[in-house]
Amino acid sequence: MPTKRIEIVQDILNVNDQIAEETHNLLHSNHIFSINIMASPGAGKTSLIIRTLQELSPEIKCAVLEGDTAPVTIDAEKVSGIGIPAIQINTGGDCHLNANLVRKGMQALDLDDLDFILVENVGNLICPASWKLGTDMNIVVASIPEGDDKPYKYPNIYRGIQALVLNKIDLKPYVDFNLPYFKDGITALNPQVQFFEVSAKTGEGIADWAAWLKKQIKEIH
Repeated sequence: MPTKRIEIVQDILNVNDQIAEETHNLLHSNHIFSINIMASPGAGKTSLIIRTLQELSPEIKCAVLEGDTAPVTIDAEKVSGIGIPAIQINTGGDCHLNANLVRKGMQALDLDDLDFILVENVGNLICPASWKLGTDMNIVVASIPEGDDKPYKYPNIYRGIQALVLNKIDLKPYVDFNLPYFKDGITALNPQVQFFEVSAKTGEGIADWAAWLKKQIKEIH
């Protein structure tokens, strides 16, 4: 019985990976760069996304896919409020987005008028790691209040990312957070990862993070 279950799960992941590859090819044929942002709840993903979009737009034509487990539009409305197209995706209770949901979300966008699509995954450090979405890069947003032990407790999600954005650095003076210990945990898993320290609240570090993103976006054109 366990073997049967493993085979079924693997089949589902294989189908997901195929859809993800098709999405990736579609986006590249339209010269669109895309990223998948993952984080635990409360890390400040949406606040960071809004700050980032404000740095990129209007030079870069952006859109956002917002993943949530519940049928709410809170985050999508925040993004739409700054003039950026946003599509809310309800996972039906699942703790992650999958490639099919992302593909359906993209069908609601005008790909001919976009340079960059940002996917905000469901807040979770475990489930999203196994599911490819077809994006060019995977990004994890961490935050000072979460503590410095996350790379040691949830290593899998850090292995497949291209960048780590440490948010809420304005709280460093008030929180017992060992930054070298945190960085060592990440680089042991992923030596090539790009590391950014930012505060979505104060704007510190956002310009450097956005400049790096802009460089990636322009390389695809």
